[in-house]
Amino acid sequence: MERLPEHAPRLDWAKLAPEAYKAMIRLDTAARQGVEPTLLNLVKIRASQINHCAFCLDMHSKDALAAGESAERIIQLDAWTESKHFYTAKEIAAIELTEAITVLTDGFVPDEVYARAANEFDETELACLIVAITTINAWNRFGVSTRLVPGHHTPSA
Repeated sequence: MERLPEHAPRLDWAKLAPEAYKAMIRLDTAARQGVEPTLLNLVKIRASQINHCAFCLDMHSKDALAAGESAERIIQLDAWTESKHFYTAKEIAAIELTEAITVLTDGFVPDEVYARAANEFDETELACLIVAITTINAWNRFGVSTRLVPGHHTPSA
């Protein structure tokens, strides 16, 4: 069976706006501080699912698998409300907060969602988590608007 051809990217925003790209790299580096890698991968994948960023889904799923994450947890992430038993309470709080921050049109971040996250994370961890969620959402918007092409990411060793 022959696959459909891949689409071309609209433009190379990193090349055309190098200072903005460098600033995003710095923000991404800062966003990794204070958030455990397994949790960060789940947050990046979940936000990318919501935002339909195929490029980021490809990248972060491959990175998570390379870091030892199970395929089962990645597959179940889109249906986490029905498969909570795959995740810890801390991960569920982070996933729920990711959804609330990503989909602001549903009425901001509800107090109860924030409270559950605040119960699982200390204030510094929570601040770092919010930065990480905001950062992946920015990356998703670059990926979707410029139509970055998925399928070519190779995780670093």
